[in-house]
Amino acid sequence: MAAAMAAEPAAEAEAEALGLFTGIGLSEAKARETLRNAALSAQLRRAVLQARGALGPRLDKATGALLYNAAARLRDPGRLILGAALQYLRSHPLDPLDAADFERACGVGVRVSPEQIEEAVEAVISRHQEELLAERYRFNMGLLMGEARSRLQWADGKSIKNEVDLQVLHLLGPKTEADLEKKPKATKARPVQEEKQKAPVVENGEVGTETKSLLEQLRGEALKFHKPGENYKTEGYVVTPNTMALLKQHLAVTGGQDSRPVPSRQVRTRFPPEPNGILHIGHAKAINFNFGYAKVSGATELCPGVPQGNGSSPSPRPQANGGVCFLRYDDTNPEKEEEKYFTAIREMVEWLGYQPYAVTHASDYFDQLYSWALELIRRGQAYVCHQKVEEIKGHNPPPSPWRDRPVEESLVLFEDMRKGKFGEGEATLRMKLVMEDGKMDPVAYRVKFTPHHRTGDKWCIYPTYDYTHCLCDSIEHITHSLCTKEFQARRSSYFWLCNALDVYCPVQWEYGRLNLLYTVVSKRKIIRLVETGAVRDWDDPRLFTLTALRRRGFPPEAINNFCARVGVTVAQATMEPHLLEACAREVLNEQAPRAMAVLEPLKVTITNFPAPETIDVLVPDFPADESRGSHKVPFQNPVYIEETDFREEPDKGYKRLAPGQPVGLRHAGYVIAVQNVIKNAGGRVVELEVTCTKSEAAEKPKAFIHWVSEPLPCQVRLYERLFLHKNPEDPAEVPGGFLSDLNPASLRVVDNALVDRSVLAARPFDKFQFERLGYFSVDPDSSEGKLVFNRTVTLKEDPGKA
Repeated sequence: MAAAMAAEPAAEAEAEALGLFTGIGLSEAKARETLRNAALSAQLRRAVLQARGALGPRLDKATGALLYNAAARLRDPGRLILGAALQYLRSHPLDPLDAADFERACGVGVRVSPEQIEEAVEAVISRHQEELLAERYRFNMGLLMGEARSRLQWADGKSIKNEVDLQVLHLLGPKTEADLEKKPKATKARPVQEEKQKAPVVENGEVGTETKSLLEQLRGEALKFHKPGENYKTEGYVVTPNTMALLKQHLAVTGGQDSRPVPSRQVRTRFPPEPNGILHIGHAKAINFNFGYAKVSGATELCPGVPQGNGSSPSPRPQANGGVCFLRYDDTNPEKEEEKYFTAIREMVEWLGYQPYAVTHASDYFDQLYSWALELIRRGQAYVCHQKVEEIKGHNPPPSPWRDRPVEESLVLFEDMRKGKFGEGEATLRMKLVMEDGKMDPVAYRVKFTPHHRTGDKWCIYPTYDYTHCLCDSIEHITHSLCTKEFQARRSSYFWLCNALDVYCPVQWEYGRLNLLYTVVSKRKIIRLVETGAVRDWDDPRLFTLTALRRRGFPPEAINNFCARVGVTVAQATMEPHLLEACAREVLNEQAPRAMAVLEPLKVTITNFPAPETIDVLVPDFPADESRGSHKVPFQNPVYIEETDFREEPDKGYKRLAPGQPVGLRHAGYVIAVQNVIKNAGGRVVELEVTCTKSEAAEKPKAFIHWVSEPLPCQVRLYERLFLHKNPEDPAEVPGGFLSDLNPASLRVVDNALVDRSVLAARPFDKFQFERLGYFSVDPDSSEGKLVFNRTVTLKEDPGKA
């Protein structure tokens, strides 16, 4: 399974590279031969992407040949100079070029003498002499080469290797027979178990951990990110004559002035959900990555450079070296948006421990977006088109016959669209570009006669994601626009649109989605589950929406830990639910106070109860650390135990209560022994009569069981997986569709459970560990007369789930 999952992204990457190489004129055979050389193919891929960003998606054969030869040259001895030259040009994109500085950076005229090479190698060998003498020729000589090369950047590699070989021979002498023997495999030492990583803590709206910062845990693609203000160093970023001036303005607006050291400039990210559904576990990764990377802090000054009207929240100014993250609702589809989704999204972001820097909406910028659309038409980069939706679907639709209509005509028609003179589907505004996936002229505006929840009837045309996303990022001066992998095909349009309008252009970065097995997260499919009665609503605890996870009792810290452990990579991550459950156990073990509950009660009467009145028993909230507090539970006749904790005829190895086999009552300090078994007419055991003995006066029992006395009645809901198969949406795995794969045992309701009185004051979402049973959370359905508990996870992982 793991191998198959790993192979998928590799195959996708190979197919993408093959398409790139054949697209510049290489034959398929030559392209495949190039792919076999990892270094060459990586260099060529970077070169092609950069050229496409600068020259457009279609490169002629001559350009392709030039790119191939340049990439191939990077492998010869001149690669250092050529590589340094390319790096310099990337860091200094505008004319005029300082020729002397350029030549210095490229090592032009630098001559490394044999004496310098000898001294550098001698210093490196001296540093590792002890290990060399111990390991002799089994020592990693590549380490010596690498260190010597780092000291002498422009030295010839072959000369360094010859000097290393010579000095090693002088130190160790010729190889002996022992040197030629194969190095024995070292036996793997059993690793010392590290202290469990502590759960994240929330301070001033920033999530971190006591052992590792969230950013350290969200390793992967973030390590490649550009520094604020250095957008132009990103692969594929298009530099125009105005780029550097726009970046300077951007740094001034964000408070990251050009004079400040690069590491202290402000990072700005955004989390931009559509308010047409409830957030799910995949969104949790996006929230953690965007807010975690920006390292949001919580002071009180307003956010510079962002409009604060239209319901935007006051925004905290970041700490000296911290960044900020916006919560921006992408509210450009009014027919699908509801106020409850806006509220629920913000509630879930804050529940995960994050405070948005500013709460904004795409609709805040509708006037500006419309003005820019007019400007795009005036610049000859957009036109009004009358092709139907069906005609422009797919990757190879026919070209629009209206692509070359006069600018003045498109301006008049676009104004007519705004005034409602066209029906829905009769006209669109399209941009003149070809996207990375080959899609031509994406739609920027379409007609929709649907009132908007914030702007009312002011607009009957609404911008699309392709048009809105990058421009809102530009308005808010976002530094890192973090998107999931499916948006990679839109990166070229992102850069194109900002540059076509001569506005600040952020950088889009893509990462892999987070998916879970045994579930569905599609809004459409969840609605079908609700409509068919398979689940109660979006917050049904069997789902993996964030509201459902909260209702089931998953702590936000556990979800954040899970996202951190998954990490951030380009490849899609598909995880087992039990990994999330393991994160929940770790957090709940530290957070959930203990209580005792009985799901299937069996009445036990103690015939020699030791006191005339109720005895108060002190139970620690956290037995591993009794200093964290305790609670009292009454001990009185009768008590109730789990029906499964008694067997009239025990099997071999059974250690709990049975005739002739006493057990201890947890925390009570008493051992009970069966004297009489009472059954009903059907032969079922309904009561036990027992005697009790002080623990110190009795022989140590084989087991201790939980119990309740003077208990509270409660309902307990026990949840299992909603689907039977790992991929319920896969027709190959579930031919009948996901609704045919529902697990009939996904919910068991225990109506007559009993719980000790310590939970009497519990409120919805309070969490407890019911001893020996699992972790449970109070459900909002609870009433004053009867608490309802949801089982979050069992105490131990079910081996069948692993």
